[in-house]
Amino acid sequence: MNENHPTGPSIQKGPSGSRLSGAFEADAQFFKTTFDRSTDIVFKELLVCDMYQGLIIFIDGLVDASIIDEDVILPLLKSGSPLNEGYSSDEYDRNVLNFIQKNIISASQTKLEGELKQLTEAIASGDTVFILEGSTDALLISIRKKGSRSVEESPSEPVIRGPREGFTENLRTNTSMIRRRLQSSKLKIEALKIGEISNTDIVMVYVDGIVEESMLTELRERLGRIRIDAVLESGYIEELIEDNPYSVFPQTLSTERPDRVAAAILEGKIGIMIDNTPFALIVPITFMGLLQSPEDYYQRYMISTATRWLRYWLAIIALTFPSIYIAVTTFHQEMVPTNLLLSIAASREAVPFPAIIEAFLMELAFEGLREAGIRMPRPVGQAVSIVGALVIGQAAVQAGIVSATLVIIVSFTGIASFIFPTYSLGIAARLLRFPLMLLAGNLGLYGIFLGLLVICIHLLKLRSFGVPYLAPLAPFSFSGLKDSLVRAPWWNMIKRPVHEAQPGNLQRMRRHLKPQPPEQQD
Repeated sequence: MNENHPTGPSIQKGPSGSRLSGAFEADAQFFKTTFDRSTDIVFKELLVCDMYQGLIIFIDGLVDASIIDEDVILPLLKSGSPLNEGYSSDEYDRNVLNFIQKNIISASQTKLEGELKQLTEAIASGDTVFILEGSTDALLISIRKKGSRSVEESPSEPVIRGPREGFTENLRTNTSMIRRRLQSSKLKIEALKIGEISNTDIVMVYVDGIVEESMLTELRERLGRIRIDAVLESGYIEELIEDNPYSVFPQTLSTERPDRVAAAILEGKIGIMIDNTPFALIVPITFMGLLQSPEDYYQRYMISTATRWLRYWLAIIALTFPSIYIAVTTFHQEMVPTNLLLSIAASREAVPFPAIIEAFLMELAFEGLREAGIRMPRPVGQAVSIVGALVIGQAAVQAGIVSATLVIIVSFTGIASFIFPTYSLGIAARLLRFPLMLLAGNLGLYGIFLGLLVICIHLLKLRSFGVPYLAPLAPFSFSGLKDSLVRAPWWNMIKRPVHEAQPGNLQRMRRHLKPQPPEQQD
């Protein structure tokens, strides 16, 4: 502090415990030691109010330096002595930092903080810290640089009809998209940090009065138990909070679409949004919910119902079609019409492998081409996957390694596996296809039914945050069928799903909204 100021704060020796000490040199040295060997850390010393030493600390690249210059540094340098503005020295010294916060700094988001751990985490997260000589508190200024890609359509969930907005890697941009859709004080966004090193910002999004409190408490406990070095993507959280970690079926729904999150929390679900990733999680989720698309609610209900039934049928084909081919051609030839059986036998005449080996070779080749197409650069990947499938399939048939019939079956099965609106459920079907093929090759149709029985038993035991995975089919709920097997018209979906919302608030809309033609006048 300036020696000409006779009644200034007492100078302490250094940081004591976990708080700032008020000794400027010792406090400044603590931060310089903490962030040593970091060339992107900026330490800006300046004289404040013609009498106090100050230090501004921030990370270059995470903070908007131009706003720091205009709203923080320039006002501090221009600030004169408070003694010249009618303040007594004793009155000013008692609350000098508070005076600076209210009268000098023009940044909107500021707060006082004295804990060293909180200050170092704030600097690492992109906030700016201002420490002042003689003060045991520091001023925390939030002027983070909003550097992220622009809002655009989700590449993983293409839109047919609906809003063409997708989440970005910026958490505040993502929460603002939810706020624009649900402009109500009942929309709650609870924040927490997870990751000992990453300190990743995570928020829980829900509608107060609709969400079930016990479910919200359970989610808080599961997130609070997580102790991990870093959270780099929502998949980290997904694996650490699910009910059954050994299941191949997803127990949370990941999405890039804000309209899907908004619709889910209006049904009593909870959205989990993580900084630095465009994928949000929705809990709880059911098997029928994973087979539903947001476009189902934007089109006429008759079209949506027909699309859903087509989706269910293709999902069964994606899981069982190769297995049925193996079982029928190996054990149950009598079930095939004679003309078709002769055609299949003729195509397999030169094939040296049994049906199960033939099917495994083609399925592995198809999955390999699909994975290669995803990993390669986008302009090249699509061409490689399509051309590779055509060339390899045609060459394999001509070489007599596989039959033309099986190429058709594998191709149609691959197309059917893209029908899943949720990518993780599609992967589960692709994985389960292989054990079903093994069972079909050894036990025929009996093996397929045995495998499907095991899958059904597993699905019946599965839970997502306590909600039965097969609801509303098991346990059966007749009212729940309005938005599962079919998509009822909006004027008929008066109540929210019973298994997801608390019993006290099931009403979604008022009754008697069915449109009617105008009355005929005589």
